[in-house]
Amino acid sequence: MQRFARFVALLVLLALGAGQAVAGVEGDTIQAEVNKAPNGLALTPPMGWNSWNKFACDVNEGTVRATADAMAASGMKAAGYQYVVIDDCWHGPRDANGFITADAQKFPSGIKALSDYVHSRGLKFGIYSDAGRLTCGGRPGSQGHEYQDALTYARWGVDYLKYDWCNTGDRNAREAYAVMASALRQSGRPIVFSMCEWGTAKPWLWAKNTGNLWRTTGDIFDSFSTKDPKRDWAHTVTDIVDLNEPLWSYAGPGHWNDPDMLEVGNGGMTPTEYRSHFSLWAMMAAPLIAGNDIAHMDENTRSILLNSEVIAIDQDRLGAQGHRVATEGTSEVWTKPLANGGIAVLLFNRSQQPATITATAQQIGLNGKGQMHARDLWAHRQVDMRAGALTATVEPHGVAMFRLDS
Repeated sequence: MQRFARFVALLVLLALGAGQAVAGVEGDTIQAEVNKAPNGLALTPPMGWNSWNKFACDVNEGTVRATADAMAASGMKAAGYQYVVIDDCWHGPRDANGFITADAQKFPSGIKALSDYVHSRGLKFGIYSDAGRLTCGGRPGSQGHEYQDALTYARWGVDYLKYDWCNTGDRNAREAYAVMASALRQSGRPIVFSMCEWGTAKPWLWAKNTGNLWRTTGDIFDSFSTKDPKRDWAHTVTDIVDLNEPLWSYAGPGHWNDPDMLEVGNGGMTPTEYRSHFSLWAMMAAPLIAGNDIAHMDENTRSILLNSEVIAIDQDRLGAQGHRVATEGTSEVWTKPLANGGIAVLLFNRSQQPATITATAQQIGLNGKGQMHARDLWAHRQVDMRAGALTATVEPHGVAMFRLDS
């Protein structure tokens, strides 16, 4: 009751335009409260779908409903994909009391009805906002309205919030995200908190108990390694891998490094490159948030997104992020420890030519583990190990991925 009373008091302050009072008088208390303990959510990396990579601001309730239907029918829900997340541009204006509304043309039935529809398909519902006055798409942000928005999301049945970092001015990231984290906790509903701050303020150093996942880089775009000179802010898959991989020690159950959403199926890469993209994200214990048109995906895309053996590596309950253990030219060896004492191994070929790559027993970390059995997670078959080593000829821009168990 005391927490609820404080929550209502903060809402009153905000309704009176006293957002600075919350940031000032309450700021230290809010950060201390958030830092005290995690929220207990996302004990494995979240899996789902987000509208942005494919639809950007062209999202509407018909697209979201079709996506929820396809996720339930295609096997994605059974494979572990849970969240259906609307990204930017769903917002309408704030009402006379400062509460956010939906764009009436794009979402004529309202967000609560859409959330109910997603839940009726056995899935969870996510939404987007921004720590600034405006979102990246120019819609109303949550700055000064955090507690109102969190209460609104809870009433709508929201399960996941992606919280961006556009139009924030000189705002302090640690303070801004702590305010929304506190608001979500006091909303009366468990809501996974996805911090999209792009890694600018190094959230891996301070956000363990603030958010459930935090972006470590700028936005991804649909390219393996070729940069787009017109979008110098965007990152290729290999750019992101090189920025996210060194942060492996900061990830764990309930707090994940987020190298951005998946581009699998959006057309800018080859099937081989998409398999590498998906495999690398799984090795990095990254959230697996699909960003394609699920309702119309082809068989290649389906086979990648629904590879249950690769998904199992990402979702392993130990929650360890894998990382590079050896590099020779454009060839790399990665390992990821698993909960049952097993090990995931990935051989990655960055070059444009086939490469024979070997992971030695020492690189894999097999000392003292005894005999291990290896399974190829893309060929779906057992493979031989010689003297504890794994060797494969890997196609250009490709990977070979294995699971080792005793």
